[in-house]
Amino acid sequence: MNIQLNKMKLEGFWLHLALLGASLLAALGWMDPGTSRGLNEGMRESQAEESRSFEVSRREGLGHDGLPAACGKMFCGRGSRCVLSRETGEPTCQCLEACRPSYVPVCGSDGRLYENHCELHRAACLQEKKIAIIQSKDCFLKGDPCTMADYARLKKVLLALQARLQPLQEGDGVQDPASRKRLLVESLFKDLDADGDGLLGSSELAQRELKEQDLEEDFLGCSPGDLLRFDDYNSDGSLTLPEFYTAFQVVQLSLAPEERVSVATVTVGLSTVLTCAVRGDLRPPIVWKRNGLALNFLDLEDINDFGEDDSLYITKVTTIHMGNYTCHASGHEELFQTHVLQVNVPPVIRVYPETQAQEPGVAASLRCHAEGIPMPRITWLKNGMDVSTQMSKQLSLLANGSELHIGSVRYEDTGAYTCIAKNEVGVDEDISSLFIEDSARKTLANILWREEGLSVGNMFYVFSDDGIISLHPADCEIQRHLKPTEKIFMSYEEICPRGEGDAPQPCQWASAVNVRHRYIYAAQPALNRVLVVDVQAQKVLQSIGVDPLPAKLSYDKSHDQVWVLSWGDVHKSQPSLQVITEASTGQGQHLLRTPFAGVEDFFIPPTNLIINHVRFGFVFNKSDPAVHKVDLETLMPVKTIGLQRHSCVPQAMAHTHLGGYYFVQCRQDSPSPGTPQLLIDSVTDSVVGPNGDVTGIPHTSPDGRFVVSATATSPQLYVQEISVRGEIQTLHVLEISQGVSDVAFQHSFTDGNQYYVYATLQTAPDLLFLELSTGKTGVLKNLKEPPVGPGQPWGGPRRMVRDSGLFGQYLLTPAQESLFLINGRQNALRCEVAGIKGGTTAVWVGEV
Repeated sequence: MNIQLNKMKLEGFWLHLALLGASLLAALGWMDPGTSRGLNEGMRESQAEESRSFEVSRREGLGHDGLPAACGKMFCGRGSRCVLSRETGEPTCQCLEACRPSYVPVCGSDGRLYENHCELHRAACLQEKKIAIIQSKDCFLKGDPCTMADYARLKKVLLALQARLQPLQEGDGVQDPASRKRLLVESLFKDLDADGDGLLGSSELAQRELKEQDLEEDFLGCSPGDLLRFDDYNSDGSLTLPEFYTAFQVVQLSLAPEERVSVATVTVGLSTVLTCAVRGDLRPPIVWKRNGLALNFLDLEDINDFGEDDSLYITKVTTIHMGNYTCHASGHEELFQTHVLQVNVPPVIRVYPETQAQEPGVAASLRCHAEGIPMPRITWLKNGMDVSTQMSKQLSLLANGSELHIGSVRYEDTGAYTCIAKNEVGVDEDISSLFIEDSARKTLANILWREEGLSVGNMFYVFSDDGIISLHPADCEIQRHLKPTEKIFMSYEEICPRGEGDAPQPCQWASAVNVRHRYIYAAQPALNRVLVVDVQAQKVLQSIGVDPLPAKLSYDKSHDQVWVLSWGDVHKSQPSLQVITEASTGQGQHLLRTPFAGVEDFFIPPTNLIINHVRFGFVFNKSDPAVHKVDLETLMPVKTIGLQRHSCVPQAMAHTHLGGYYFVQCRQDSPSPGTPQLLIDSVTDSVVGPNGDVTGIPHTSPDGRFVVSATATSPQLYVQEISVRGEIQTLHVLEISQGVSDVAFQHSFTDGNQYYVYATLQTAPDLLFLELSTGKTGVLKNLKEPPVGPGQPWGGPRRMVRDSGLFGQYLLTPAQESLFLINGRQNALRCEVAGIKGGTTAVWVGEV
């Protein structure tokens, strides 16, 4: 038993040394991947041969070669085996006559290099002396006339000679090194294959002689015949062209012409797999790129598994993932496949109004806005019956069916009108109810429509020098005026406190935001507070003390919080960023301080019908060429996206969910005046590069399909469109004599899928409007002079313009001592409301 245990330990020791020897070969660079595989297989075969020899000596009865049972009790050392003596007939140990051919080189303590363990032990047996396995570089170099390093040099010499004998012609049209090497190896194989049978035997390889003058360096005994020794993988005594390719590490790649571009369409929320069609022997790992950036080495939340076949896995696809993805074998970028990922989105709709009451004889409209990819088709039902069969002068469909218009309503028009939007991947529907009633009857529906609907909703709230004004655009009338001396409900302070000696002074406002059409938050910078206006009650509910000089507010609808940027002082020397949580509750809010210092500005992407939740926002500093990504829920930084390479200090940002692009306008006081915008890919959080030659503050349309860029100092206005494939295209570049002060978007009343943009000019009393898809423009002139430049440093655009929501048709813009209302449906001036000075801050409170 002890003998067997010692024998097993000895076997493990030799095996360990053999593995160390093979590892040394690889570490010294004498073993390429193909040869390493051959050596490993040879090692296993050698060990198996020796194991079988030991097993023969242990068996009872007939042995491996039919030997008598006597050998079963005979132990022979390595390199020998048990045989019966011809003279005595007794079992005796005899050195092996030969070892099974395999090349797993090992160094002996006698300084020689043996082809494998068996040969070393056989030599020790024949010489009747102990030869141990050692690890020595000198042994490898001196023992075998052709080492692995020499073999690698041999192949280089063969290719160099072939290039000299058969140089590639200029007309071959092959430029990349990989293709040139492949052609050179093919040429060498063809020359060596004397009989043209597609196989290289030892005699054919022996015919290629290497002369001393062909060798530029010392060569230690390798010959072309060693190709069979090292790279005949199937051990059939000849080399095929694929084996020859493997010997010279030629990568054979192919991509069918019809597979160069692959279009994949997936529904939002599902997962998808993109498989690369680049194939070939010895193909290196596949590299996937998006917008030129390799994805394989990024730790992405939604692209995190490339699979055994190097496929690209995208989990929970959203519209930001749409766009082009390319794949190529590492080191072979010249052969690549493009995957165009299209994302389909089921329809999402809104109807307006949800309920309305009208008197007989008046006109009524029911509107339905739908978004989705592909663009949904809209149909209407009245009490479950298709209205398309009832079309007449009385009943008509407008704007691609998105508006159902009844010219003169009658009692029988009362009913539930269902808007149905459908595309390839889904359907959505909603109901707009119409009641035709005599106003004298004062039914519940009439009261809801007439009293509550018009009393607080669908109005502009304007913050002026003289307090807060609610203005209904349809009637051009002031509905409510909260004067500066009115009290704040919860604190009994005045809305705008008097100055010294009880003297009245103008109210000062910096920014205001609509919080779910329930409350308006408005910043009073000089008073270091934010007022909360209760829309339903039409009064100021409370004030929230914040850091000095609150200059900008933004509402994060996804997390129901209002972000407050305070400057600290007029020089912005101590800026801070605070967050008011649970903003839509109107009271009981909490004020949190964020960990960001030196904040110049911040950006929170807006939501829309398709994107109803936003996870991340951005903050940036005045002198820092970077934007800092922030988790909106935890208010903690996630990562920093550097813009130093583009010498860009950010000034403003915009976002489109189509393709997931952020548009960053760089400050004009950067090293290069007129620096174009930069594009950031939100999938990889990396800079794609300049947005063409587009400059200006970017603004995206509510559906994310259009980006309008303009500034007060530039004579150009740029309009870009993002396709459903995530591709950005510049549609129009308008030359404007005056810079643009502010812009607002208006849904088209003639095409349900389009938008207009309205732009106020910096110095002229005109309003420019532009149909985004066609480029048709118009100008509303003589809206009186815009307000005098902001008297306070926190003033916004010199002449702001506000739209009236998804279904609204009115826009508001101020003059020096009045407000102008524009009818967007008619592209005409609606009215002027006089006696309102300093109305440069306004909010729309409407239906959606």
